[in-house]
Amino acid sequence: MGYKLEGRVAEVCDCNAICPCWVGENPDNGTCDGLLTWHFDSGNIDGVDVSGLTISVLSHIPGNVLEGNWKSAVFVDDKATDEQHKALVAVYTGKKGGPVADLAQLIGEVVSVEKVPIEFSVDKGKGFLRVGSGISAELEPFQGATGGTTALIDTTFSSIPGSPEYVGKAPSYKANHAALGLNIDLQGRMSIQGNFLFEAA
Repeated sequence: MGYKLEGRVAEVCDCNAICPCWVGENPDNGTCDGLLTWHFDSGNIDGVDVSGLTISVLSHIPGNVLEGNWKSAVFVDDKATDEQHKALVAVYTGKKGGPVADLAQLIGEVVSVEKVPIEFSVDKGKGFLRVGSGISAELEPFQGATGGTTALIDTTFSSIPGSPEYVGKAPSYKANHAALGLNIDLQGRMSIQGNFLFEAA
């Protein structure tokens, strides 16, 4: 039956704004430690309704984003039932194909899959994220010359191909995860937010 997922994505990482990964260049620090979080305003996976849920992936990217070999931890909304949890993990580990699998193939190792509380309150580049007890971020968008929110379009890399991404800075980004060896507490680094529609037959 496939899947149809529609909602909002938010990202933060330890690169300076704007992150070079989005234009296919190497990350500022040689590596990139980033958090990608997708909130499903509506969603169905093989007949399983996942509307209102959120999934997040914290990754250590060892070099150029397009070369893959990411080391990642996956976090599933603790409001998910066992059936919803299984469906979301199947999509985000690439087992259901489609556009999400194109992203999932960049992950070389999944160190953990955890069920945690996830708070997602981001729209047009502004808001906050909280994933479990050790990960959080605030997002603030850049403003264009006409007062609109600055967006990236048709970039080399995107977690939401075909959709514009609101680009900005994260006033705060914290991520502690022992298995990934991360202890991040940064201000003023890259943030991205946008809307997505993912479909696979």
